[in-house]
Amino acid sequence: MKSITIKGSERESVGKKATKALRNAGKVPCVIYGGDKPLHFAADELSFKDLVYTPNAHTVVVDLEGGKKYDAVMQDIQFHPVTDNILHVDFYQLFKDKEVTMDIPVRLLGNSPGVRNGGRLLFRKRKLAIKALPDNLPDFFDVDISKLRIGGNISVSTLLKDEFTILHPENTVVVQVKAARNAVLTDEEDEEGEEGAEAAAEAPAEGGEA
Repeated sequence: MKSITIKGSERESVGKKATKALRNAGKVPCVIYGGDKPLHFAADELSFKDLVYTPNAHTVVVDLEGGKKYDAVMQDIQFHPVTDNILHVDFYQLFKDKEVTMDIPVRLLGNSPGVRNGGRLLFRKRKLAIKALPDNLPDFFDVDISKLRIGGNISVSTLLKDEFTILHPENTVVVQVKAARNAVLTDEEDEEGEEGAEAAAEAPAEGGEA
């Protein structure tokens, strides 16, 4: 999984006045959990744009003044209810031998024949929560819908791997195609129609030789 570097400076004071001063200066107060003790730091709000305003999942390298670096994932983020400015970010420190829980985005690949026949595509799970060692975190779940017909679905059971644990029941539907009013034919009807046309073309004319 790709990492984004967040440069910041460690801080000791976590009082309201100090926090307000940071925000007024365009800084975001942050904390990293998971180590021996919580680590407080501040970073420029602009440095979060590639981490927050994207559908992709990323790990983070928190690069603090003095050369200290911490591998982490973003666990929680708070926004101002009016301005949408970032108020606070919580990170969780990563260790190579310790599993972490993270939401991984789902990408749909291909074109569904069910949709081409007028069915309605329902993307039920755009992200899936998984538990894995940091080195086994995937960037995406790629789901091929090129054979998905009307009435069909793709569930979590098709995405299971030994490298991680998906924290959803195996029968959880990720994507499905439902019949819509404008659907002309189901895929099965489409195939039967094609087979019927081929059989008719091969059959001899009435009164002809067998």
